[in-house]
Amino acid sequence: MNRKMLILTIIVVAIAIPVGVYTFSPLFINRTINEPLPSDAVQQYQKFISIDQQHRINAAKSMDEKQKNMIMRAAAQINSTVNEQADNLIQNKQQQKIITSAFIGAGDGFHNTEGVAKVIPLQDGGSILRLENFRSTNGPNVHVYMSTNKDATDFADLGRLKANNGNQNYNIPIGINVAKYKYVLIWCKDFSVLFGSAQLTTS
Repeated sequence: MNRKMLILTIIVVAIAIPVGVYTFSPLFINRTINEPLPSDAVQQYQKFISIDQQHRINAAKSMDEKQKNMIMRAAAQINSTVNEQADNLIQNKQQQKIITSAFIGAGDGFHNTEGVAKVIPLQDGGSILRLENFRSTNGPNVHVYMSTNKDATDFADLGRLKANNGNQNYNIPIGINVAKYKYVLIWCKDFSVLFGSAQLTTS
């Protein structure tokens, strides 16, 4: 190989290697970014959750989609975990079997819920709703409903979601007909938004 060819080869290689790395590296290199929310979004969220529930619901009705999304995205950045045990729960053998179902997310590309919902009968004749291996997008004022449908037009409110991650128990009031209220909803009360649902079936 003469001198000119050697120099030409070196130049080609010097150009080809950086271009190849630049072109193909995104296929092999994972990157993670965790940017904080703009301070204005955090302030708006903190201001929103500091007011009482009825005023939040009224304020949400007057918000445009951009404002709602800002509040919801700020809430989604906050994670909490609870891990309640069920070992001390004794089933009433005269009751029906445990009723169970897997959660399905809202399917809107943002709100999601995973895990299992179980209705467990107790020895005293009552029952609890247990969320196991539960994980959900967080939001402002999220509640657990037992409902006749996914639209929460007829429901029993079991209380505010204790945490958006972990195993947790909710008392089901006496008189709640699980055959009627067969959906468990994770529902944002302020914005009337479904995060996820589980349709209960006997296991």
